[in-house]
Amino acid sequence: MSTPYPFTAIVGQDDLRLALLLNAVSPAVGGVLVRGEKGTAKSTAVRALSVLIPEVSVVVGCRFSCDPGAPDPACPDGPHEGGGRAARPARMVELPVGASEDRLVGALDIERALAEGVKAFEPGLLADAHRGVLYVDEVNLLHDHLVDLLLDAAAMGASYVEREGVSVRHASRFLLVGTMNPEEGELRPQLLDRFGLTVEVAASREPDLRVEVVRRRLAYDDDPAGFAARWAEEENALRARIVAARALLPEVRLGDAALRQIAATCAAFEVDGMRADIVMARTATTLASWAGRTVVLAEDVRQAALLALPHRRRRNPFDAPGLDEEKLDDTLEESGGGDAGDGDSGGDRDDSPDDDPDPDGPGGGGQPPQDGPPEAPRDSPARPEPAEGDEAGDEAGPPPGSGGGERSAARSAEPFRTKVLSVPGLGEGAAGRRSRARTDHGRTTGARRPRGTLTKLHLAATVLAAAPHQRARGRSGRGLVVRRDDLRQAAREGREGNLVLFVVDASGSMAARQRMSAVKGAVLSLLLDAYQRRDKVGLVTFRGRDATVALPPTSSVDAAAARLETLPTGGRTPLSAGLMKAHDVLRVERMRDPARRPLLVVVTDGRATGGPDPVALGGRAARLHAAEGTASVVVDCESGPVRLGLAAALAGDLGGAAVTLDELRADSVADLVRDVQGAVRDARGSHRRVA
Repeated sequence: MSTPYPFTAIVGQDDLRLALLLNAVSPAVGGVLVRGEKGTAKSTAVRALSVLIPEVSVVVGCRFSCDPGAPDPACPDGPHEGGGRAARPARMVELPVGASEDRLVGALDIERALAEGVKAFEPGLLADAHRGVLYVDEVNLLHDHLVDLLLDAAAMGASYVEREGVSVRHASRFLLVGTMNPEEGELRPQLLDRFGLTVEVAASREPDLRVEVVRRRLAYDDDPAGFAARWAEEENALRARIVAARALLPEVRLGDAALRQIAATCAAFEVDGMRADIVMARTATTLASWAGRTVVLAEDVRQAALLALPHRRRRNPFDAPGLDEEKLDDTLEESGGGDAGDGDSGGDRDDSPDDDPDPDGPGGGGQPPQDGPPEAPRDSPARPEPAEGDEAGDEAGPPPGSGGGERSAARSAEPFRTKVLSVPGLGEGAAGRRSRARTDHGRTTGARRPRGTLTKLHLAATVLAAAPHQRARGRSGRGLVVRRDDLRQAAREGREGNLVLFVVDASGSMAARQRMSAVKGAVLSLLLDAYQRRDKVGLVTFRGRDATVALPPTSSVDAAAARLETLPTGGRTPLSAGLMKAHDVLRVERMRDPARRPLLVVVTDGRATGGPDPVALGGRAARLHAAEGTASVVVDCESGPVRLGLAAALAGDLGGAAVTLDELRADSVADLVRDVQGAVRDARGSHRRVA
């Protein structure tokens, strides 16, 4: 077994270490979600923590780690009266991103359950992690239904396995730690709320600290055992402090003043539900025991808010995480005057962490100003938007004060709710919420022979398959003689996530500030919809003489929103270049992830300029997509009294549907999905080759 990196040797990351230690003292805090860029010691800290957790006493032979002093009466391996006792280190169990549901919760032997009536159960990772640590690296990439199962078990302290009326329950209480890189996609707000604490980590920009990190890591890599031995004294002291804090925790008193501060803080920051209040109360109590006190003070409430509230204020992926510390201090002052204890804590009002500010703390000193260039002065109201047939937007020189024909980025309009755009047919992609697909979860549509391990039994089909062979198998009693060849897997239909590739026209004809603002608002609305439906997104833009992949396909829709916000406009309209660049992106993605079906969303007024016969080139590029059956939608940005209908013609070449910006809104496009599906079906019949 390799020697883990010592927890006390980690440089900096004070908030990360504190959050992990609080959960080690009291798993009831609810776990911790660690968000941060790659290479910031997230995994190292979690693995190092597992060594510090005190040993656990277990019943000998129990696969579910029952406590001999209080065994689980419903343990599948029970009863445990008179069982032996043994001590072992607390386990740290890692949940792989690609794990199946059976690997997580365990699996029943369906064949034995039907034929013999016994509950032959193989425990999963939730059983292995009982009374230990369950670590999920890249938790944002874990399938939603697995995250739901995981968090339900963490909240209830038990795991349930149900298979066609046969059920098993076992205790599952563990310290839950998830790590994620926000650049690879966000967790849904409902799942974020289920984590007790969250910490934002980043690499220090202080050269001395970075030097020390490298020095210690190199020393550890050269001699792990020797390096760990040099930190053994500090590790033992920290382990003893955890034990002492656990012993003191039941004696800590949470007074009414502290409860009022907690309630006032959660109300002031408008967090949903009551989970935040409960988590803050548990965290503040644990902070007091960690400090060796039996009374909760205002400083405990403040630190608890910084750890428990930032992720609960995030309403959508475009909201910046963080907490306004000035507002927090004002709220605490108004609700309790800094005296959260009941009695002798009045002199502690000024002993809050403000005296020793941590620039890398989870609050981050409040929300930072938004990056990106400031909005340039708006064009004069008297200046008209270029007409649809006017080349001024493409060919004319740059406006005064702008170099190279490029205009400053326009701010986007407010996002709105859109109707769902789906890919026709039945896919087999990653679980999501957009298009119809064959999935492990959803409504049952039929039965098939299992490929590999049976997970969802189709009982009626299994009985029908076994029934004709009962006499030949010598059936004599009431039980059904079932063999493995008789088992049938339930075929289910649910929803999948797709790759939504945006192709955005950023040329001069789109550069009028009013129009581009509306266009960005529409794309942001579609990005928000993609986030909610668990899609991957990509962004291709075209302007001037070429097209650019502004964002390769990713699960991070907030990264796409950031790129869109700073998108410059101006120049000619190389429509064919944009469509061909999109074709290249989709070709590569089909090789990387062949099961994920694409949806092409082209945002343009349909114009094409530059080069010989640009309109014909654009049509040929569009028909290339149609020939490959790519589902597509054209968002028509044409405006003004004279409309040329170029976007609708482009949609025809793509074999997709055209919708205006106004029609994109949810209350205006009730038939849009049907139009997209019908257009793609028609295109498959009419486009057999590239023109």
